[in-house]
Amino acid sequence: MDIIARIAEELRIKVTQAEAAVKLIDEGNTIPFIARYRKEATGSLDDTVLRDLDEKLRAYRAVEQRREEVRRLITEQEKMTDEINAALDKAVTVAEIDDIYRPYRPKRKTRASVAADAGLTPLSELMLAQEKDTDIVLEAEKYLNPEKKINTAEDALHGAMDIIAEGVSDNASFRKWIREYTMKNGFLATKAKTEEDSVYRMYYDRSEPLKKLVSHRILAIDRGEKEGFLSVKVDVDKDYIEGYLIGQTVSKQVCSSTQYVKDAVIDGYERLIAPSIQNEVRSDITASAQEQAIKVFGENLRNLLMQAPVKGKVVMGFDPAYRTGCKIAVVGENGEVLDTTVVYPTPPQNRTEDAERVLSALVKKYGIDIISIGNGTASKESEIFVSSLLPKLNRPVSYIMTNEAGASVYSASKLGAEEFPQFDVSLRSAVSIARRVQDPLAELVKIDPKAIGVGQYQHDMNPKELSASLDGVVEDAVSSVGVDLNSASVSLLSRVAGISSKTAKAIYDYRNENRLFNSREELKKVKGIGDKAFTQCAGFLRVSESAEVLDNTAVHPESYESARALLKKLGYSEQDVRERKLEDIKAKANLVGLDSLAESIGVGVPTLTDMMNELTKPGRDPRDELPKPILRTDAMDISSLKPGMEFVGTVRNVADFGAFVDIGVHQDGLIHISKLAKGFVRRAQDATKVGEIIKVRVIEVDVAKKRISLERVFEK
Repeated sequence: MDIIARIAEELRIKVTQAEAAVKLIDEGNTIPFIARYRKEATGSLDDTVLRDLDEKLRAYRAVEQRREEVRRLITEQEKMTDEINAALDKAVTVAEIDDIYRPYRPKRKTRASVAADAGLTPLSELMLAQEKDTDIVLEAEKYLNPEKKINTAEDALHGAMDIIAEGVSDNASFRKWIREYTMKNGFLATKAKTEEDSVYRMYYDRSEPLKKLVSHRILAIDRGEKEGFLSVKVDVDKDYIEGYLIGQTVSKQVCSSTQYVKDAVIDGYERLIAPSIQNEVRSDITASAQEQAIKVFGENLRNLLMQAPVKGKVVMGFDPAYRTGCKIAVVGENGEVLDTTVVYPTPPQNRTEDAERVLSALVKKYGIDIISIGNGTASKESEIFVSSLLPKLNRPVSYIMTNEAGASVYSASKLGAEEFPQFDVSLRSAVSIARRVQDPLAELVKIDPKAIGVGQYQHDMNPKELSASLDGVVEDAVSSVGVDLNSASVSLLSRVAGISSKTAKAIYDYRNENRLFNSREELKKVKGIGDKAFTQCAGFLRVSESAEVLDNTAVHPESYESARALLKKLGYSEQDVRERKLEDIKAKANLVGLDSLAESIGVGVPTLTDMMNELTKPGRDPRDELPKPILRTDAMDISSLKPGMEFVGTVRNVADFGAFVDIGVHQDGLIHISKLAKGFVRRAQDATKVGEIIKVRVIEVDVAKKRISLERVFEK
């Protein structure tokens, strides 16, 4: 199997692009580094395509590894033939390779092995030969063996049939055909195992073609089965399959062996093949559904991390609660904690006047601009309290409802304790809720991605695969934004491509011991940053204090000379870069000609284009160009909603079946995928993304069940 050609075809890229990417990956380069700084080699493949390529590369290499392992195992048994070799070469999945190996795999004791041990293999071969003149019952008389419990001809015949049944089951081509037929024509049937009502009621009596099942329904069925609400099986036309097997095995010329062989074939399918194929099919559709769910989670996480930060604002973090009071943390423009307290405006205390007095004083003292309210327990009561407080303040203040998913995980973590040893767990949550508004990326990287809550069925996923995928998403997001080397936390530094957790701690310790880094080059003095690591990470780190202006851009140190040559050719100085006087650099470059200009400074056109973007806006944050989050001054309740009302809301989560939108009434509304776009879309992710601000219209409200149905509104 030509792995690279197959990957190129599946990703719809050129073979040369795939070859270059594989070579760079094999050399130990990180995905963000390849995506950003090796565009000429890969034809500008982005990090998403490169992640897919890397995943496929690992999977197909695992197939190759298994192929060679099976080849070795069969060869060691001295049973390798040209036919087996050819079959192994043609196999494209681990399942197909294992089917080929099945007859040669060491087996536990089976009915067939017991029969073979009793010397019945020749009888099974004679039975399969189906010769017209052979009386198979008389022949069976020759194989009596009381010591092996073969006391009658029927005993011998049944033993021979067991050998045939296992042979049918071990036939790789049969299993491949049955697997493909089942996937194409089978149904997943579900039945209720209990009379109890549940969220799985729609699956209590349902049958759906396997080929039409969507991932979120597969995962829901799996969970319903696991929780004891559903019984699940794969239904397929067994008569058709048995007819195929009989047609492949039983001679059209009827003889004394015919019925025995037929019965053996049917037994082989029903007892051995069908349960195995059912398990394989269930496993395959679940794996496919999990893969899709992981991709959905990854896309949602990427968009959440890349939400626009609210910079230059003093934020009050408001962590709602009932009995224990609402925890308050005031965070300065640079994320420093200025003050903390606890107020009790919610039931059962309802000390609203006292809470108003305390918060009003904090707003006045610190010049608070935004109150960030966590959306967990008691958040609705807290929102009503805050919205009633705002008109009474002596300055304009807005509030925002902030997804607090994972805040409690962070606050109770070792990292939270190290960062704020002086605060209790709940106050750390309030700090996190405030900082999520100021810089979502910097705050959310402190939390296990699985706890952030923007996926579907993430707790049912393969933990290793989910973690690997989400870690890659975080790494890509952090690297695309860039990190300030002199202010970044250990958590943020450890997410930069090429920097491990251990190295991130070493950078942090070096910074504390030597004050600020004066340049990117100084990074090489840190233990663990050799030439290879420096190459991978340097371009993603910013040093605004450096005398070298390029240290505050995404221009890689390996291209500094080219960048200086570019400035010189177009009549600019490094001082012009500092003062941001390069607005017309692209126009000048176009006059010269991008191809010739790139060649003259020793880079490709993609690198030249990136270089000009960076020189125009040193220290730029790509998130600044995104829409800012919605700030509110008044509160609404679900009971006040009516069909036809329109709102501007924020997409909180995207699943296969639709998007959940925050419209400011505490309960997110659902836009079904059919109401999410002007035309048909196969995936909700193709129509919207987490963090997007969209206009919606209320279709239906169920106050009792707290359900809001929405549709997207498009400008005419």
